[in-house]
Amino acid sequence: MQRFFQYLLLYFKGMAMGSADVVPGVSGGTIAFITGIYETLLNTLGNINLEAFSLLKSGQFKAFWMHVNGSFLLVLLAGIATSIISFAKIITDLLSEYPIQVWSFFFGLIVISALIILREIKNWNFGVIIALFTGAIMAYFITSSTPAETTSAPWFIFLSGAVAICAMILPGISGAFILLLFGKYEYILGAIKNFQILDILLFGLGCLVGILTFARLVSWLFKKFHNLTMGVLSGFMLGSLYKVWPWKETTATYIDRNNEINPLIQVAVLPNDYMAKTGSEPFFLEALASAALGFLLVLGIDRLGRLLK
Repeated sequence: MQRFFQYLLLYFKGMAMGSADVVPGVSGGTIAFITGIYETLLNTLGNINLEAFSLLKSGQFKAFWMHVNGSFLLVLLAGIATSIISFAKIITDLLSEYPIQVWSFFFGLIVISALIILREIKNWNFGVIIALFTGAIMAYFITSSTPAETTSAPWFIFLSGAVAICAMILPGISGAFILLLFGKYEYILGAIKNFQILDILLFGLGCLVGILTFARLVSWLFKKFHNLTMGVLSGFMLGSLYKVWPWKETTATYIDRNNEINPLIQVAVLPNDYMAKTGSEPFFLEALASAALGFLLVLGIDRLGRLLK
């Protein structure tokens, strides 16, 4: 019974990762990190190697399943897929209707998540501090970059998947935002909603290639330079906060291929300046409540994860 609840919790963690990966500015890697499955996920992906394929080819299915931690991977991927398929439209609609409340929720979630990760650094030194600031600066420049219009050729769909999945497993660097920078965020969401099989397969193949190569690198860094890697990753999360700041003024827009107007450049503003600059209600109290909900959710997941370890 305990194992059943562990798998059920893992499934919900996968759903949370999938939901986060749909949102530009929020990383599924962040969710994996705060729920305590990040290093397990990296090690699992790293075990999908030539030895695994050799076991599969020789018919040693049980040994193959154990080698790749199949039960963990299957349950987690089921949760991620369920969430992406089910919530892609819901989350984008919520961002359209209640942007301040939703971004406030993610802002609170990322702040407390970064603090929890920083708690895991046991040996603070000058190198860790430099790693922290380096990660923060890198994330800031990536998430403050301007989206681009790009080709929809098959090779570029594949490349978009390979690069985006690398970002998706890094806390603080959003794979969805990388897609936005590549000009493929709406395109991929539309492909999922409309079941455009070829585009989904190309994107999925790119994701597979990207994650199997990149996960090994991050896993190696964890083993060899644990504290420095934790510093960089927590820096990524802190540096991404600019992107999820709830109150933004749009200073430039662009028209996408569906003739819809989208923000191109947004500048963060203070809540008390928001109405004067945008003419919209800042919903300050609702934003505070949403951020608090993000705080409490992460703390609850962290406590539950520790109890079930």
